[in-house]
Amino acid sequence: MKRIILFPGLIVALALLAAAGLLATAPQLEPEAPAPISPVVRVLIAEPTRVQLLVHSQGTVEPRTESALIPEVAGRVAWMSPSLVSGGVFRAGEVLLHIEDEDYQAAVEQARASFAQADAEAANARFEYERRLSLSDRKLVSRSDIEAAERRLKVAEAVRDGARSGLARAQRDLERTRVAAPFAGMVRNKSVDVGQFLDRGTAVATLFATDAVEVRLPLADEQLAFLNLPMGMSGGLGTDSAPVVTLEAFFAGQARTWEGLVVRSEGEIDPRSRMVHVVARVEPASTPIPIGLFVEATIVGKHVDGIVTLPRSALRDGNRVLIVDADNRLWFREVVPLRFYRDQVLVSAGLAAGEQVCLSPIQTVVEGMTVQIAGA
Repeated sequence: MKRIILFPGLIVALALLAAAGLLATAPQLEPEAPAPISPVVRVLIAEPTRVQLLVHSQGTVEPRTESALIPEVAGRVAWMSPSLVSGGVFRAGEVLLHIEDEDYQAAVEQARASFAQADAEAANARFEYERRLSLSDRKLVSRSDIEAAERRLKVAEAVRDGARSGLARAQRDLERTRVAAPFAGMVRNKSVDVGQFLDRGTAVATLFATDAVEVRLPLADEQLAFLNLPMGMSGGLGTDSAPVVTLEAFFAGQARTWEGLVVRSEGEIDPRSRMVHVVARVEPASTPIPIGLFVEATIVGKHVDGIVTLPRSALRDGNRVLIVDADNRLWFREVVPLRFYRDQVLVSAGLAAGEQVCLSPIQTVVEGMTVQIAGA
């Protein structure tokens, strides 16, 4: 019975002695602060380059030349060209409208007869005047007779000149009964039909030329600084100094592109939008531009040297960026943005070639802190 009780107690005592020995001989651990982990960042090497600035705008295609077709004589419409319909195409000088001309033909014949009579009377007056001059050499007529003959000659010649002018006017009126197109183009709309009586000066159709189209492009004041336009420019620009413009639109299921030139500025600021309008002209070659099409325009601007292009996200606290130096430390740097263009910023000053610009977002930045460059 004593052996049963002493044996477990001996085992417990030995275990306690072993535990005490292990504790007495255990190594002492010294607390240490964890080593800071440097954040990993992406950088962009600053490379100043020559950049061509672009200016974007939009507008609606309009005809360069548009005019109303107006007959210069009155009368009833006798014939209309098949081209004189909305959307009709015509050539320069093509006859689009005939006005009944019987009365004008009669007026021409009457004017021709009046001119023939006046011409004959003028010829007779000249003959009488010259005959009296020949008689005066022989002292057979008086001076007053010669002066009277001279006056009759001048009156007859004036009447003849008036009759000649009347004949020319009657002939022009006869020619004007055929109304021709002043240029090659298309018909926007018409407001006349065969049999309708027209007064002089009544507009019968609206025509526009197809040799060139124009687009009014609104530009903000700061956008003008990026274009090669003279200060206060108004009126036309020469071909050599006109900026190139590219028009883009999605039409008939396809993306289409046309090129032209900025030919003039309207020279005033719109009081409502505070925009300045420039006019781009395009002379379509194989692919015509539909009138009324809305287009996106890209105008080629100035060339600028020494520009560093950065993502917009690289800017922090206004116009500052983070520079990573040779020791992989972060420092703030003030830069001068030339332009914000889409998701980029064009920096004109503040960065030297080869400097590393931090692109990664860092919530808390302490100047001089160490970073690791991704991929270094």
